[in-house]
Amino acid sequence: MDSKSWEQIKSKYKLGQFVQGKVEFHAPFGIFVKIDESLVKGLIKIPDFLDEGKMSQEMYPEIGTTIGAVVVGYNESNCREIYLNAKPSVLHKALVPLKVLALAC
Repeated sequence: MDSKSWEQIKSKYKLGQFVQGKVEFHAPFGIFVKIDESLVKGLIKIPDFLDEGKMSQEMYPEIGTTIGAVVVGYNESNCREIYLNAKPSVLHKALVPLKVLALAC
C-alpha cells in the first residue's frame, strides 16, 4: 500500500472511532479483523479484549464472526495495520456519545 492510500485509511478510521469487522485469523497474540470491505486489517491483541481477567485463545471469537472494536493506533511499518481495542470499557466510551446523538435526533 502506498503512503497516500495509507493516509486516506488513517483519515477514514480515526482514533477513538467505533468500527465493525469480521474475524479473519487467529494468532497466538490476538486476532485479525477485516474492517468493513476495505483492504485494511485490524489487530486486537490479547490484552485488548477484557477489562478484567485473562483472555485465552480458546475465548477468541470464531472466524467469520462480526465484532465491534475501537481504533486505538496504527502500525506504520510495512504491515499497515490498525490497532483495535474490544474491552467493554473502551467500547462503552466510544458508543455512549453515539447513543446520545441518536436520542437527540
